[in-house]
Amino acid sequence: MLPDLALRPLGGAVIWANDETFAEKENLIRPGPAKYQPATFGHKGQIYDGWETRRRRAAGHDEAIVRLGVSGVVHGVVVDTAWFKGNFPSEISVEGCCVRGYPPAGEIAARADWVTLVPRSKVYGDARNPFDVDSGLRFTHIRLTMYPDGGVARFRVHGEARPEPHFLGRGSLDLAALENGGMVEDCSNRFYSSPQNLLFPGVARVMGDGWETARRRDDANDWVLVRLAGEGIVQLAEIDTSYFIGNSPGQAKLTGRTSDGAAVELLPRTALQPDTRHRFVIDPDAAVTHVRLDIYPDGGLARLRLFGELTDRARADIETAWGAT
Repeated sequence: MLPDLALRPLGGAVIWANDETFAEKENLIRPGPAKYQPATFGHKGQIYDGWETRRRRAAGHDEAIVRLGVSGVVHGVVVDTAWFKGNFPSEISVEGCCVRGYPPAGEIAARADWVTLVPRSKVYGDARNPFDVDSGLRFTHIRLTMYPDGGVARFRVHGEARPEPHFLGRGSLDLAALENGGMVEDCSNRFYSSPQNLLFPGVARVMGDGWETARRRDDANDWVLVRLAGEGIVQLAEIDTSYFIGNSPGQAKLTGRTSDGAAVELLPRTALQPDTRHRFVIDPDAAVTHVRLDIYPDGGLARLRLFGELTDRARADIETAWGAT
């Protein structure tokens, strides 16, 4: 359920690797599962949808560094070796560091302040290898190490976004955006795609970039619950059905929840059009910490934006949390 902070569509990048002889490091954070086509050869051998290094003939190990699309607290990682059956690493380890600014990749690779998130651990070939992470620290970069060499198809870094307070309050703020600290806490259905997609930056490029539910055969409706970046006053909402033409919801409603649990109507049940970016002015009534989006009866959305302002209390809480990490 937690978002993958390393995903390329979220702004993640694989900025450095000591070797990528057989397959490019950038494949590690591509969305979706790895693909494979037998007997597909390039100049360097079988083409793999992942990161693959040469066979080591001396001591050592191979490393790749991922700059998270959104900095945050990591709760778990997945080292996916899909399709790597005779060429996967025997063991892996995962570390993190927190970097201010934008130093060159070589400087980050040479840093000595890496924190262990996953100690050296065994992994299996052609398998999804999950690892829990128990750390309350904030990280901007994650280092994946393979022992001694081999290939990894995908690398997922699940956690909670924790942006720098310095950037908050410098203009209109999307209180729901994952990059600002928003997160989907729950939803009724995620049959076709993750509801976290609703909070990704930028516009959707295809229907699969959004959130889509299965077709309902009852009288209920689908919904998603968003925890905002902090307590705030919502002033403008954007409900985007781009690319959803025959499967967009017929209507939508927004309900806020205050810190004491009271419900606040932000947008009454309102008709939606297919393949349209809808914008609604919200009359501020109360500061809310969560917003529930109800769609009727089901369907798909590309993005949800909730623009507004953080309360002074929320800003102070964010700065306190920042100082604690």
